[in-house]
Amino acid sequence: MCKSQSATKASQPNSRHRSKTSSASTAPSSSGAAASSSSSGTRTDPGSRARRQPPASISSGSSLSSKPYTSSSSSSALSLASLRSSLPEAPALYSFPELCAATNNFLAKRLPGASSSAWRCTLRGRDAVVIQRPLRRRLGSGHPDAALRARLAALGRSHHSSLARLLGASLADDHVYLVYEFVPGASLADCLHNPRNPRFTPLATWASRVQVAADVAHGLEYIHQHSSAAAGVHNRVKSSAVIVTEPDFRAKICHFGAADLAGEVPDPAAEDAEITPVLSPSSTRKGSSERQRKIEGTTGYMAPEVLAQGAVSRRSDVFAFGVTLLEMISGEEPLKYRYDKERKAFDVFSLIETAREAIGVASEGDEEEERWGRVRRWVDRRLRDSFPVEAAEKLIRVALRCVETEAAARPDMTWVAGKISKAYLVSKVWAEKVRIPTDFSVSTAPR
Repeated sequence: MCKSQSATKASQPNSRHRSKTSSASTAPSSSGAAASSSSSGTRTDPGSRARRQPPASISSGSSLSSKPYTSSSSSSALSLASLRSSLPEAPALYSFPELCAATNNFLAKRLPGASSSAWRCTLRGRDAVVIQRPLRRRLGSGHPDAALRARLAALGRSHHSSLARLLGASLADDHVYLVYEFVPGASLADCLHNPRNPRFTPLATWASRVQVAADVAHGLEYIHQHSSAAAGVHNRVKSSAVIVTEPDFRAKICHFGAADLAGEVPDPAAEDAEITPVLSPSSTRKGSSERQRKIEGTTGYMAPEVLAQGAVSRRSDVFAFGVTLLEMISGEEPLKYRYDKERKAFDVFSLIETAREAIGVASEGDEEEERWGRVRRWVDRRLRDSFPVEAAEKLIRVALRCVETEAAARPDMTWVAGKISKAYLVSKVWAEKVRIPTDFSVSTAPR
């Protein structure tokens, strides 16, 4: 502004009186005040400099229109509204009659393969899934609904692309009902073990399986290290608790926060919080006053300390993830049972033991080609032997680190997620190298 005024004065030296007259005639406008203050050399405060309008030569014909400011304010209001609509809402506290109406008094068809009783329904205009979990302990010392609302508010601050979003919950008698968003797709267990067509799997490429493994690893690492859950434990990691979406084959972990809201893990904020023991059928005999804690879980995914003492922790989640990772690589279930006619008994084959046999113990006599041959025979045959053997061996070793017998010997999920991400990058480079070229043309014309 000062530069334009000096240029005007230099070109018209005799118009000084006319400019003063025009500025005096437009004294009520702030542009004249700003011009006089700048020409006289007086200092202006930052606020007046920020409020200063364009010079009179620009706005001499007409006053400054307010339309641009109106349009900018309306556009900013629209952008804020769209931003608010895109942000996820806080989990709601549903009433039990509302859940009964949505699930037809829980007579609707249950979802197959769920770890708990689960129903798909439409709740408040959303496609949702309601799961039922027994309440193991009180959520707080006050009113149950107030304690549940506080827990939901804390869990509502956790968001990750690999976690199915928690929409709300409800308490009824000795059960907690959790409402999650419905994720279209199939469970990882159904993708790997299809009883109708065992030879088919939608995860038919090595890259798709490593992508799913990376998504689950990063989601579980977020639960352990960055979520707002009180205990930071999932407690139900397995292939049936992972949904694989289409068509990009990305994975989402289900039932986030269920272990915390159902009281399956001790609350670290309350020192005297104990899980309410559940009477097992063996402890109901006469003369027995001992109570045994009912351990809920799936055989094959439970860590040794969970089976022995019911000690649920992040390390037990790491163990379950290691089993799930071996399941993704081999395509086999964690435990297989075969009936021996001679002994008239079942033989149990553990996926962990077969993986250890495939890797073997590193020694001087163990040749690399021989070890890689065992790895090729152990990996899922439906991949048609099309995978980087070295990357597969490294992933198997990562999984075996996760299923160590001693909980202290297992790594944390941050280390595991980093290793799997590195294997994913290596697998992408390998896939680009072996990809069939399509950017060429074939001509049958004579030369």
